[in-house]
Amino acid sequence: MLLAFDTATPAVTVALFDGARVVAERTTVDAMRHGELLAPGIAGVLEDAQVDRRDLTGVAVGVGPGPFTGLRVGLVTARTLGAVLRIPVYGVCTLDVLAAEAVEAATVGGGFHVATDARRKEVYWATYDADGTRRTGPEVVKPATVATDGPVVGRGAALYPEAFPDARIPEHPSAAVLAWLVGEERAELHPPDPMYLRRPDTAAPHQPKRVS
Repeated sequence: MLLAFDTATPAVTVALFDGARVVAERTTVDAMRHGELLAPGIAGVLEDAQVDRRDLTGVAVGVGPGPFTGLRVGLVTARTLGAVLRIPVYGVCTLDVLAAEAVEAATVGGGFHVATDARRKEVYWATYDADGTRRTGPEVVKPATVATDGPVVGRGAALYPEAFPDARIPEHPSAAVLAWLVGEERAELHPPDPMYLRRPDTAAPHQPKRVS
C-alpha cells in the first residue's frame, strides 16, 4: 500500500494506491490550512479504503517547488511516517505530476509548459516535451519573462492570462496521479527534500543594536 500526498500548492491532496489502482483519494483546496487538512486527509483515505497505517509499504510526497510553509507540512509528515513505520519515502517534483496528468488526460499535445503560483507575482516554471518529460526547470520567474502563446498547465496560467493565454488543465496536482507515477515506477524520484528555489519569506531576527 502506497500513501501519496502533496502540499506544494493550495491543494492538499492525498491518495492510496494498492499496487494496481488508486483505491481512495481526497483533495481540498485551501492555501492557508495545509497543517490542519493533511492529517485528516490521510486518516480519511485510510478509513475509506479500510487500511491500517501499519499496512503501508511506502510514502510518495510532492517535493515542490512550492511556498515554504505548505511544502514543509507535507515533507515533515512524509519523513515522520517513513521513520515511524520504517518504510521508504519517495519524492517527486510537483510540476512533473501536473505534466503527467495533462499528458494522460490529453489536454495537451506536443511540447507544453507548467506554471504554479510562487506568490510575489511570480510562478514556478518548467517546460516539457509531448510525453511529459521535463526539459527545463523548475525555476522561479516573473510571468512576463516566460510569456508564451503555447499551452500552459497549472494555476499560474489561470492567475496570469495576459502572459499565458492558452491555459490548460489540471490546475492543481492530484495525489492519485502522484501515487500512480510512483507505484508504476514512471516518476523521476528525488529525496524527500524541498525544492524551494528561493529563500523562505521568514527571516532570522537581527542582532539588536547596542544602547549607548
